[in-house]
Amino acid sequence: MSKSAVDAYWMPFTANRAFKQEPRILKAAEGHYYTADDDRRLYDLFSGLWTSGIGHCHPQIVEAVQEQVATLDYALGFQASNNRSFELAERLTAMAPDGFTRCFFTNSGSESVDTALKIALGYHRANGDVERTRLIGRERGYHGVNFGGLSVGGMPANREAFSACLLPTVDHIRSTSDLEFTAFSRGQPEWGAHLADDLERLCSERGGGTIAAVIVEPVAGSTGVLPPPAGYLERLREICDAHGILLIFDEVITAFGRLGEPFAADYFDVVPDLITTAKGLTNGVIPMGAVLVREPIHDAFMHGPDGMIELFHGYTYSGHPVAAAAGLATMDVYEIEGIFEHARELAKPFETLLHGFAGHDKVIDVRNIGLMGAIELAPRENEPGARGMEVHKRCFWDENLVIRNGMDTMQFAPFLNADRGELEDAFERFGRVLDTVA
Repeated sequence: MSKSAVDAYWMPFTANRAFKQEPRILKAAEGHYYTADDDRRLYDLFSGLWTSGIGHCHPQIVEAVQEQVATLDYALGFQASNNRSFELAERLTAMAPDGFTRCFFTNSGSESVDTALKIALGYHRANGDVERTRLIGRERGYHGVNFGGLSVGGMPANREAFSACLLPTVDHIRSTSDLEFTAFSRGQPEWGAHLADDLERLCSERGGGTIAAVIVEPVAGSTGVLPPPAGYLERLREICDAHGILLIFDEVITAFGRLGEPFAADYFDVVPDLITTAKGLTNGVIPMGAVLVREPIHDAFMHGPDGMIELFHGYTYSGHPVAAAAGLATMDVYEIEGIFEHARELAKPFETLLHGFAGHDKVIDVRNIGLMGAIELAPRENEPGARGMEVHKRCFWDENLVIRNGMDTMQFAPFLNADRGELEDAFERFGRVLDTVA
């Protein structure tokens, strides 16, 4: 790779100057492994970016994409569409919790979030409830990087530079994370359900009749894997129902087996009003997202003359036929190979491996749920994030292992069909780095 090529690419969510002094570049992938540009084979302990749960370059998905791109590469999506998008929408609504009968396609998780927020606002307006313009996110929440998702998101570093453009009618409820009470939890912490009542506070302060929607990740992912306290999501649902507020689950990470079920809504047995998805929808092969919508919300838009556009929203690539083909093949693999069942069986061994680091002198917390896990390291004095970045780099260079760090929190998202022996070996390699890093 030439220096000019490396310099030309302004990378996302990356310390570009530091990266380009020692680029970590991947050139191929197969199954559970990457190939680096120096031909080393690296085990992927983050399954892409929460994306590739059934492994890279799955033959069935590759074949479906190759066939589709040679048959219908693109079709306009406004006032016409393609057969594959309708087929995928049918598959998704059949998989979704009861009552979700409509699917709107996007190209990413960020677009799915902004679409869901717009649908929520439009729904209340269609019902004549024009005062419901306020949106509620959560501290430490991550909902993508478009302005809507950034506004309801609660990660300060993501928002700081763009504060002048954030939506003004947004509030945030408290985070569910407090290591004094939740450290080293296995699955859902027992402490913290009461934090859902922070929504009642906002209803009192702002007026429950002014709030259109609340959006949360059922399990906060990018901020460092924060499982919801037992009873927390149920309480949010109760409060939303009491005040006529829509509840949006951002399942860009949790949908499609990450918790061993099709959706986190199934895992927690809490049904929201809208569900955002992306990532595992196509196994990361082609960008695509979808918003799943309950019947009454969709129907509220279906008024006026038949020839009138009901929702003035969409994207050039909504329902792209090649992405839809990848999605259909991915759904087939989930079913044929019993991927969700395997993920459920793997959750407990994964938990055991993670919590094996609970007594390490550099570890201040371990948390997990399903096939999502985090090991939080003590930060170096006056150098927050430095230890985590060093562990990430040394895993890549010294142990041929790809993991993700968010500051000093090491994040893990195994393949849904991971082999236990490979996982044990990967965590042994991670442990060697952790033992020797300063």
